[in-house]
Amino acid sequence: MSIKAVIFDLDGTITQPYFDFDAIREEMGLEANSGPILEAMEKMTPQRRRHVEEILHFHERRAVTESKLNAGAKQTLSALREAGIHIGILTRNRRSNAVAVIQKHNLKFDAVVGREQGPVKPDAFGVLEICRQFGVKPAETLLVGDYLFDLLCARAAGAVAVLLTNHNQADEFGEHADFTIETIDQVLEIIEDKK
Repeated sequence: MSIKAVIFDLDGTITQPYFDFDAIREEMGLEANSGPILEAMEKMTPQRRRHVEEILHFHERRAVTESKLNAGAKQTLSALREAGIHIGILTRNRRSNAVAVIQKHNLKFDAVVGREQGPVKPDAFGVLEICRQFGVKPAETLLVGDYLFDLLCARAAGAVAVLLTNHNQADEFGEHADFTIETIDQVLEIIEDKK
């Protein structure tokens, strides 16, 4: 089946990895092995959650300012656009932060879904929502990301899971990927092969 849409994760995929989640957890007073921050926040009292959200928002704002594109990201997005393929962003970040990063780097996406719009990755919601907006089936869609939740999200939605192996944890996630790529521009080869 040919590919009609590509959904990208943002941090670590379109942009170079920035967040040091272990350091952020420590600043929040969370145990190093307490799991993903958003899920940990769901179990907090409202007062504690507000305090922790302030810390998270501070780091997210800095991530916008400090963001740098991964090599080949801009050219890959241009090539996808020229090929008539829909492109979207699905992030566990706030949508406003994702839009700020996109504007900073003068990028263009057809859809951007952030954490406040529905259940976050690994839930299938974001992929299904973007596919609905694009009018495409999940099976016609690549989800490209650098982390386990990206791959599990793709699987849950019935999309094609593509792992960007640009960090030392990537080997742990490979079994959940349909394809692995070392550089972002290799998504173009996957699309060509699936024609």
